[in-house]
Amino acid sequence: MKAQVPEPAALLQAPGLWRRMACWLYEGMLMFGVVFIAGYLFGTLSQTRNALDNRTALQAFLFVVFGIYFTWFWSKGQTLAMKTWHIRVVDRAGRPVSQAKAFVRYLLSWLWFLPPLVLVAPLQLPAGESFVLLLGWVAVWAIASRFHPQSQFWHDALAGTRLVTALPRIR
Repeated sequence: MKAQVPEPAALLQAPGLWRRMACWLYEGMLMFGVVFIAGYLFGTLSQTRNALDNRTALQAFLFVVFGIYFTWFWSKGQTLAMKTWHIRVVDRAGRPVSQAKAFVRYLLSWLWFLPPLVLVAPLQLPAGESFVLLLGWVAVWAIASRFHPQSQFWHDALAGTRLVTALPRIR
């Protein structure tokens, strides 16, 4: 196995915020397929007949499936959406991330959703208000990357990872 050579500093530039958010939205669309297959598998194996039965177990199962999905792809450098938008996840030095670091990034990436979800439960907000709260938080979290010295998302800074432009390789 060849030793991984870090990327030159010029290639460690963060992609623009709009491109990262477009990738994020595309990733969300692709996750519908993962959720469908995982939900079908869970429902079949658990013999769930009603969507509200085993709801907490299904959510825990999806959390694990998402963790496996993102940890595996990020340790390889890119998800399909990231490949499409020419974005790669690397460590601070520009090297590929380990599975452990990719898992930490996965856990910290829940900062995109956890704060508004924690507020929604006790306040028992209707779906529309919950959605607006979630969208507002996502916008705040995304814009906060402008205050990071390398324009990285804060969960990346905390995980010791960074998103960089991944130009296609010419053969």
